[in-house]
Formats: sequence, structure tokens, C-alpha cells
Amino acid sequence: MGAAVTDTPRPRTRRTPEDLRSHQWYGTDGLRSFSHRARTRQLGYLPEEHLGKPVVAILNTWSDINPCHQHLRERAEAVKRGVWQAGGFPLEFPVSTLSETFQKPTPMLYRNLLSLETEELLRSYPVDGAVLMGGCDKTTPALLMGAASVDLPTVFVPAGPMLRGHWRGETLGSGTDMWKYWDDRRAGLIGDCEMAELECGLARSPGHCMTMGTASTMTGAAEVLGVTMPGASSIPAVDSGHSRMAAAAGRRIVEMVWEDHRLSTVLTREAYEDAVAAVCALGGSTNAVIHLIAMAGRSGVGLTLDDFDRIARTTPVLANLRPGGKYLMEDFHYAGGMPGFLSRLRDLLHLDRPTVAHDTLREQIAGALVHDDDVIRTVDEPLAEEGGIAVLRGNLAPDGAVIKHIAAEQHLLKHTGPAVVFDDYRTMQARINDPALEITAESVLVLRGSGPLGGPGMPEYGMLPIPDHLLKQGVRDMVRLSDARMSGTSYGACVLHIAPESHVGGPLALVETGDLITLDVAARTLRLEVDDAELARRRAEWRPPAARYGRGYGALYEEHVTQADAGCDFAFLARPGEVPEPYAG
Repeated sequence: MGAAVTDTPRPRTRRTPEDLRSHQWYGTDGLRSFSHRARTRQLGYLPEEHLGKPVVAILNTWSDINPCHQHLRERAEAVKRGVWQAGGFPLEFPVSTLSETFQKPTPMLYRNLLSLETEELLRSYPVDGAVLMGGCDKTTPALLMGAASVDLPTVFVPAGPMLRGHWRGETLGSGTDMWKYWDDRRAGLIGDCEMAELECGLARSPGHCMTMGTASTMTGAAEVLGVTMPGASSIPAVDSGHSRMAAAAGRRIVEMVWEDHRLSTVLTREAYEDAVAAVCALGGSTNAVIHLIAMAGRSGVGLTLDDFDRIARTTPVLANLRPGGKYLMEDFHYAGGMPGFLSRLRDLLHLDRPTVAHDTLREQIAGALVHDDDVIRTVDEPLAEEGGIAVLRGNLAPDGAVIKHIAAEQHLLKHTGPAVVFDDYRTMQARINDPALEITAESVLVLRGSGPLGGPGMPEYGMLPIPDHLLKQGVRDMVRLSDARMSGTSYGACVLHIAPESHVGGPLALVETGDLITLDVAARTLRLEVDDAELARRRAEWRPPAARYGRGYGALYEEHVTQADAGCDFAFLARPGEVPEPYAG
């Protein structure tokens, strides 16, 4: 993947040291500048190490509780090496880590907090450009949302996927095989001994999930958007190429500062449409729908659910990756990575838009090759004819819902069955195996109270568990509906992101056990088979739940978060408006 470390010079008008944003802090003849220089001496730096040089903020989401980012403390040193080599002055800033594995109730609750932290940190310090370091699910969109709102020269360094898992001669994919073997345990097919071995074999190195889950989807989308070095998103976290890529990003950001090559020149409508096409062709996570809509909003681009459905209908699935396919990210990397993958989508892409590393995407993927046609399929032999995500509408989801139909059993994509309704996740956990519910394979499991407000934070509850008695009969998929999200490593006929959510009185709040529900993916419809008069009666009886938070960040979240179809951003962050530069003198 030599392209990942290529620094491509471009003829641009170069700024002078006096043009740098950091000059306001360091370069004027006043008391404040004197103080800033003195305090920088306190940090141990000589004048010649930083004066007149681009100051590069390295925003690092490393922490001891985030295994996806376990290696980013060392990778930050590689970024610094590149910045120093190019004549810049690197400063590392720790920011929120958003560990998908450990943070409760869900890191989605805190995505906008990291976004806000990113924005205000970059705005308030003497920063000329930024290198963003993330990869665990919510960190990629959060960092880019905040950076887009500030609009400095910016490069994203993805954390990279972990190594593939192993167990008794089988290759394991994090998340995807966790769900699979947990169901096998519930069905009585394996026991505690096997599960103990699986604990040690499922996740074997630093890095994010190596399936095409949310992490790989969003870092891949970042590369397609053009904000990473070429080939960066698929380099395994522990591969030496990852360090070389990080150093190349450090070198490139310094040149971008001198060129005044800002994020807004890269994050255009064309870039977002290409990212949507790539997500569809990757068979990527449904979470990308929410994140890309929010990111686009920060860039002043009105991306909608209809854009996803329109693009998905004409985009084949070419990446044969779990959970919808066979392989893992390491295989994808060695098969050609994102440059090779994009070379097979070129007829669907806007090739003349700029990236952080090249004048055009066309130039960036020129000469890219695919080395394994089973891992990255050709358009003539796709994994599926249409993109892996479909947008559904109907009286149960007037503002839309999504399904990753490529990861569902095909016979369920047109299905009518009786609803079994759970008002919240805890109740569902306690009652899913209750014989009194008389759940059959034809039932439609419905979970509400799990949306942006109801969750709170829209947790990944959407892959509702199949009852034990059905698992023992061999049932491995059912139609499941919720206003929640699901992990990108999950699979099944799970309808997600139903909007408006039940917590605000969306139609999902009116469903009763026994109601017939019809899912028709081909027709893009989701319908509650109850007449309008009965629904009106139920609505008249519905009462909104009380606010959950009396104070703190949770109260701020409840007051300002938008619904899933609008990206779950904070309304005050998503709206247009000017923010003044701080006065540094």
C-alpha cells in the first residue's frame, strides 16, 4: 500500500508566517504575545522550534479504557515526527475517548459532546491545522463534525482494524461472531469452556472491529470523503504501515496549512454523495446513515434519507465482508484497500473533487489495483445488485427507518406477522423467553423507548435476541423493529431508526401486541395494519414520558438532540451561523 505514504506536492499560493492563525498568539509586539512566548518557554521549547511555524493540534482519543485506540499514544508520536520533519510545531491534545465497548448507556449519547469539545478546542487555542486521531465508532464522526464547524486544514488518522480473531481453526470477526456464538450457547450447542476460549480469541490486538461494522464503515467513509491519506482506513492497527501513514499525515498537514487547504474545500456535496455510495457498496453499517447526515449538516450540505435510498438503488455491493459477506478488513487491505475498491466504483463517483492528499480523487485512485476478486468483487459479479441499506417509510415510520437487508435472511424481507411489543430494553430482557408471550418465528418483535431521547442516546439494542426455544429449533433470524440503532457488526432482519421515535409520540408508541405489521423491503414500506380511527383513539390516550434528566449534560442533550432522520445532532450545533474568532491580543 505504498500510496498511503505518498506526499503529493501541489502548486498553490503559499501563506507567509504572518498569515498563520497562530501568529495572533505568538507574533505580535504586545503583552499577551510576550506572555504566550514565555509560557511556551516554560513548556521547554526554544523560539526556533515554533515561531513562524504552523502549529498543528493532534487530537488524540487514546485512553486506557478504549482497546480500539490502545495504540494511538504511540501513533501520535509518529504524527509528531511527520510534523517536525515538515517544519511544523505539533501539540497533542487529549480529548474524549468514547469507548464503544465500555461507555454506558451508549457512546452515542456523547458523540455530540466530543464534537463540541473538538470544535471549541480548535477554535480557542493557537492552532493552524489539525490531525484527528480516532476510529472507534462515534469518534470518527464526532471529530469530523467538530472540525468541519471550525474549518481549518485537517487530516484524519484512522485507528485501523485489529487483527483477525481465531478459535479452534476458525477465523473470527469481532462483534459478528460474538452474536453468533452467544446464540449457539443459548441454544445449548456450546458451553462455558468454549466461551472462555472465545473470550481470548475474538479480539487479539489493538484496533477497532475488523468486520464491516460501524468503525470500519466510518473510517472507510472518511477516506472516501478525502480527509485521510490514501489507503489509510484499512491498514491493520499493528502493521508498521500504520506508523508510516501517521507520519505521512503529519507531513501533509503542514503543507496544507501553508496552502490554506481547508476542510470545507474537501467536504463538499459531491464528497458526501460518494461516501454514501461507498457505504452502500461496502455493505456498511446502518449507523453511517445517522453519522453522515450529521456530518454533512455541519458542512452545510443537506444530506437526507432519500439520498441514501436513491444512491443505494444504483450501487452494487462489491465488498465481500462480514457481517454480510465472508472476509475481514485485513483481507480487504491486502486485496487493494479503499483505493482498489474505489477504482471499481469510479463510474459512480465524482472524480474531479479534491482530497487532502491530491488535487482530485481521480488522481488519488489512478493506478489502484484489486488483487483478490472474491474479496472486492467486480461490478459484473457483485455480492448484491443493490446497496446493503434500504430506507423504509409508511404509517409506522413517517419520517423513515432503515434496514441492512444484505445481512438478513431473504425470506423475511417481505413479511407480515403479529407484533410482540416491549416498552423498554430491560423489560424485553426479562420477558423475551416468557412462554406466555407465545412468540413464534412469524412474530414481529417490537422494541420502543430506545430512540435518541428514549434510550437515552439511541443505544444499539436493535438486534433483539431471538427467544431460546426458537434458537433450539434452528431459527436464527426474525423480523425485529425498534427506534434504536444496532451494532454495525450485527445482522438480521432488523428495522432500525424508526422516526419519529416512540418517546416523542411517533406511531411506534401506538403499537399493541397482536397488531399485524408488514415489512416489504422491495417496496420500501413498513406498515402497521391498524385502521386510522383506531390509531387516532390510541393517540388520544397516549401520554408523553417525563424528562429523565434534571440537570447536567443529559438535560442539555434532551433539550437539543434531533431525531434520527436529522442525524441526532444538537440543533444549536447543526444550524448555520457565524462564530467569531477569539481575540488573542
